[in-house]
Amino acid sequence: MLIYAMVSITLALVFYTIGVWSERIQSQLKKWHLAIFWLGLIFDSIGTTLMGKIAANGFQLNFHGVTGLLAILLMVFHAVWATIVVVRDNKEARANFHKFSIVVWIIWLIPYLSGAVLGMTR
Repeated sequence: MLIYAMVSITLALVFYTIGVWSERIQSQLKKWHLAIFWLGLIFDSIGTTLMGKIAANGFQLNFHGVTGLLAILLMVFHAVWATIVVVRDNKEARANFHKFSIVVWIIWLIPYLSGAVLGMTR
């Protein structure tokens, strides 16, 4: 199960990074970015669920647990907000959305990296 969790979390990183940085480079939120954000969220949720099943104590109120929960909540908000922006087709909102995306991506990296470090030290 550990390999599936690691692959899922890594796919989340790949999808989310592609979505966020391609949106930034293209300076415009597009429908395909939206799909990539949702895929990143799905794979992050799968990986997090699998990691939770592997962990003996489940969710823990520590740095990794709190930042991980914050990151998933932000990813959900990010994907929902991106969907609203695309559906409403507000040109200004679509052009400025990348600023929010970068912040969410950076925050998401914190539990990703802390999880990798914790995994290597055990």
